[in-house]
Amino acid sequence: MRKFLITLPLVALLLLAGLAAAIAFGGPGEPPPMASITDPFKDVDYSGLPATRQFAARDGTRLAYRAYAPFGLPRGSVVLVHGSSASSASMHVLARALADSGLAAYALDIRGHGESGTKGRIDYVGQLDDDLQDFMRSVQPARPATLAGLSAGGGFALRVAAGERQTLFDQYLLLAPFISQDAPTYRADSGGWVRVGIPRIVALSLLDAVGVQAFGALPVSRFALNEQAKATLTPSYSYALASNFRPRADWRGSIRSAHQPMRLLAGEQDEAFHAERYVGLFQAEGKDVPVTLLPGVSHVGLTLQPQAVQAVVAAVQSLQAGPSIALR
Repeated sequence: MRKFLITLPLVALLLLAGLAAAIAFGGPGEPPPMASITDPFKDVDYSGLPATRQFAARDGTRLAYRAYAPFGLPRGSVVLVHGSSASSASMHVLARALADSGLAAYALDIRGHGESGTKGRIDYVGQLDDDLQDFMRSVQPARPATLAGLSAGGGFALRVAAGERQTLFDQYLLLAPFISQDAPTYRADSGGWVRVGIPRIVALSLLDAVGVQAFGALPVSRFALNEQAKATLTPSYSYALASNFRPRADWRGSIRSAHQPMRLLAGEQDEAFHAERYVGLFQAEGKDVPVTLLPGVSHVGLTLQPQAVQAVVAAVQSLQAGPSIALR
């Protein structure tokens, strides 16, 4: 019995030492720059980029977004969520095209990105959901309203579509969404775009489960940016941001819980995810979500290449017109 009592403190000490080592040394590595993600934006004409506007989140923080007004009264609206590391400016080409089609378009700087809050950090898991609700209450986009997100932003859109606030939007459009590192669509390291510190994530999740969040600001993921891009984009995510800007851990349940109309678009040449597997992924959960794969289109090309931008505009129009209109 005495030996058992001596062993318990030793085991606890070893566990604490393991946790400390995972937190201190189990962070993400530095991936080499991934040109196919960052370079296409060098050719974008930003001369007509709207200045950012702000709305007040419930914690008093002023968060940024860009508004694109159509000519005349809007026939509806689209709220655009950028991908990981990016900002509202990355959605400029798509937002302009949506506005030209008669829709009011809004591109968000998700908290932790662009001009919204501290880059790479948020205060708690669920804060991004609260921010989105605050945006809708403050700005009140025209109805019908569609939430459209690219990559991690698409995963976040699925998170919203599956949650208790899914009726904030009338429809959802997922653009090459990140579903989960455990989903069949996932390529290792998102095709080289990200490095994840798994030991640190595991340690922080264990601490978070018992209410300890003292180390939540430490980075758990880093993105494949060159030095120039690091100056303007978001190079890394904290545990809370990485956990919030994606679907919930039960991604299968999330798919089943999404009840608003939804479509998915991806490029056949997507280098971050296995685009051809999206159809089976949703069908396996009993969801008949229309999936369109675009030939010759890459991951970020989904919001930049002319044929892809046209397809996204058509998808939004189809969603807002109702199920009787077929997507071409």
